Formats: sequence, C-alpha cells, structure tokens
Amino acid sequence: MDHRTKRVAIVGAGTSGVAACKHLLARGFRPVVFDAGASVGGQWTRTLASTRLQSPHVAYRFSDFPWPDSVDWYPRHDQVVGYLAAYARRFAVDERVRFRSTVLAAEFVGAGDGDDAAAGWERWNGNGEALGDGSGAWRLTVRHDDTDTTQVYEFDFLILCIGRFSGVPNIPAFPPGGGPDVFRGRVIHSMEFSDMDDADAAALVKGKRVVVVGSGKSAFDIAAECAEANGVEQPCTMICRSPRWLLHDTNVWGKVDIGYIYFTRFAELMVRKPGAGVASNLLAMFLSPLGWLISKLTEAYYKKEIPMEEHGMSPEYGLSKSLSSCLIGMLPERFYDKVKEGSVVIKRSAKSFTFRDDGLVLDDDGGGGGERVVQADLVILATGFRGDEKLRRMFASRRVRDIVAGSPETAAPLYRECVHPRVPQMAVIGYSESATNIHTCEMLAKWVARLLDGAFRLPPVRRMEESVAEWGRYMRRSAGEEHFRRSCLGGVGIWYSDELCRDMGCDTRRKKGLLAEWFQPYGAVDYADIQ
Repeated sequence: MDHRTKRVAIVGAGTSGVAACKHLLARGFRPVVFDAGASVGGQWTRTLASTRLQSPHVAYRFSDFPWPDSVDWYPRHDQVVGYLAAYARRFAVDERVRFRSTVLAAEFVGAGDGDDAAAGWERWNGNGEALGDGSGAWRLTVRHDDTDTTQVYEFDFLILCIGRFSGVPNIPAFPPGGGPDVFRGRVIHSMEFSDMDDADAAALVKGKRVVVVGSGKSAFDIAAECAEANGVEQPCTMICRSPRWLLHDTNVWGKVDIGYIYFTRFAELMVRKPGAGVASNLLAMFLSPLGWLISKLTEAYYKKEIPMEEHGMSPEYGLSKSLSSCLIGMLPERFYDKVKEGSVVIKRSAKSFTFRDDGLVLDDDGGGGGERVVQADLVILATGFRGDEKLRRMFASRRVRDIVAGSPETAAPLYRECVHPRVPQMAVIGYSESATNIHTCEMLAKWVARLLDGAFRLPPVRRMEESVAEWGRYMRRSAGEEHFRRSCLGGVGIWYSDELCRDMGCDTRRKKGLLAEWFQPYGAVDYADIQ
C-alpha cells in the first residue's frame, strides 16, 4: 500500500503545526490537525495586547512565504496571527484543521496492550522507517467542543506541535502558611492574564497595587502594561531574582545587526559543537578568546545604551551564554523610562518570597539579611511553564510519560530534537528553542515530511541515543545547570540545520560566495529550495 495513504495526525495548529501540515500536503499526505482553539496561530492568539515579535519580520518567516510590505518591523501579535492564517490559506492547511478539538490522550496500540506494548516499540527503528512494520498505531481520544462529543481515532503516525510555553504553568512552591491561600488579594499566573480579552485584562489591573513576579520577557511586558494603566499613582512592582539580557534594538553600535555577530558560520567556529569532531573542537578552543572579546564589546555597548546597571538589572552571565540559553529578548518600548518616572518599581530578591495577608514577604533585603514587605492587591506570577509536564500529559501510557520528556537531570531525549528513539511512529516539533523558532520548526517539518515519504531512514536506536547524549552534554555545557533543559539551539543553529540537511541529502552550504557563506547570517530564506 502506498505509504501516502497512511493516516497522520498533527496536534496543534500553531507555527509548527501549520508548517508540518503544509509540507505533508506537498508530499501527498492528507494529515488531520486537531487544535483546541478556534483559529490557527496557537499561543499568538492568546497573548498580551502589547506583545510583538522578538525579532524583525525579515528574520521571522517561513522560507517560501514573505510578509506583506505593510507589516511593522517588529510585528504586533495580531499581525503574526494574520501571517500564519494567510500561510494556512495559501497552502490549504486550514482545510485540514479540526478546530475546538482537544486531544485528551494518546496511546500506542498494536504491539501489545497498554504498557505491555513496550516490548515491541523498538521495532519501528528496526528498519529505520517512520512507519515501522505497520503493526502499531496511535489511538487519540479527542473532545470536540462544537458538538460536545468525545471520539476515538487511530493514526499511523503522530506529530505533536503543542509548544512548551502554554498549558501547564510553573508555580513556585511555598512553605506551609506562606502560600497564596493566606493572601487577601488575587493571585494569577501570566497564562491566565494573557488568555483574557484585552479589555478584561486592563480592567483587572486598573487602580490596583500590582506585583509581577519574574525575570523574563513576559514579566517585563506585563509590568509595562500595568504601568500604562495606572501610571505613577499606583506603580507596578516587579520582583526579579535573576535579570536577563533584554535589548532595546538588534543593531549593535547603531549599524551592525546582531546576526552578523552571533548567527554566522564564522561565529559558530568559536563554539564546541556536538558531533563536530576533534579538529572543530580544537579550533573552537583556539578561537574562544576572540569570541570572549566580541561578546564583551557587544555587552559594553548594550550596557551603555540601556540603563540596566543604574537600576540593578545587569545580568550575572554574559550575552553569549544568554544566546546559547535562549534567555534573550526585546524590552518593551520605553520600559526604563517607566522605571525612571516611577510607574514601574523593580525590587531584586536573590532568595525566595512568601505571601502574607496584605502582600508578599521577600526573604532578603538585597544586602545581607532581614525581610521586606511588598503590599499588593493583585499578584501575577510570570514564572514560566512546565513544558515537560505538558508533553507528558499527552500520553496514556505510564512508560511513555516516564521517558518522553527526560528527567530533572536530562533534557528531553529527542533525536534531532524531534524523535524519541524508543517511542515509535511519533515526532515532536517545536519543543526545542532557537534564535528564531519559526525557522527551526519549518526545517523540522521538512525533515519529518521527508522521513514519512521514505526519503531517508533513521539510524539504529543506539546511534540515536548516542547523538541525544552528545547534544545533551552540549546543552549542559552551553546553558549551564539551571537552563540546559530548555534545549536551546541558539548558539549552533546553523550546525543543527546542517545535520538536518545531511539527513535529507541536501547541500549544507546554502549561500552564494565564500564571504557570504561564512560571514552573513543564515535564515529561513536560505533553505527555501528544500521542500
């Protein structure tokens, strides 16, 4: 039977889901996409009113689908949704999506029953083909909100495009008597705040003493929105533990795009890349002083332009590590002007915090002991998400839940950041992070489509696990113990794309001319001919 008649399910119609569907359609498959929302766009349809892209639109795009000329340089979230919707219409992806359809559970069947099926799960790698020996299938339990029914479907291959920054909030642990239950006000997670209508979100913070807990981009965005609503009369307080690199512009020294500094082949020569060999690692060690100097000069520029040191928000780690950890972002417009005028108040807390009836208690005073009380009516926890737990909850099998997302000591063990060596007939797209996630998602969508089409085969389980372990060591080395589970490709994005190209039998050198190949930033357009 023609493998293109095999049944393929995609969960999620965000950036990675629409890309996966588009490239499967291009190869003759007829995938079914399930999405809990009412339209394509994923998390972009549920975000703050002020949210914009973290990168210019020229860097955030699909390889074969340009933005309209009228778009902002840093597009608004509604423009991003419009772009994804236009892409879905152009390639007939929207016709394959079943909206308001939530996948409640996924279970692999056919090689046994329930958890006993584990004994047969390595067979799909026995021949290296995506669909294995054809004896197994994924059974999906789906709730359709439009009809208020729950149905069960079976598919030959499952692609999860569920992202990791939604669904399961990361809530800090509190000691007995120090949690949100003792607080008279309201405590919400940034996910709940982002899910609100713009008018409801504005009404929630209006006139209230708002405290935002967090150090990442969402904490800054929420604080900026609260400052716009309340001004200096009712300033928003940010509780920040570890400041991150948030930039005001991607141009360094006013004229050099940061991509020319960090996202070129030459820049990656200074990085010890997983699987690159001894000679490459020796060269990276030899060039490391140059990389250190470049980063220090770039950091000095941003510290001069952004008053982070003046307000105690200078990051404790360098810009290069920030990029390798995917902990970099763009500042909200005029953020430090708001700090200077007093509509945003930043309080550093190197330790933990607890609740009391009228606010928060910071367990240190930033200078050697004591406690500080921050009074509040509303506390918004911008403390991130549990992407690993979200991935685990997709599966009915305890065995799959135990292995699919790794452990506290390991990152998600996905070969090519996509395929688990011991979970058959399944791919995950959009779980790892990169400088421009849309480009990585599209490359993986092309890779998975070619794998399903039989263009190449997977290596044996042992070889895949060896590669996973080597990439895991790189993640730990580049991002450190605290952040390696983010599976960030920021420092080795070109090398990662090279590996996908080699698998697909495509040329890794994508630019015209030696200088362009080594010194120009790489992006999605360089891979447009790979379909």
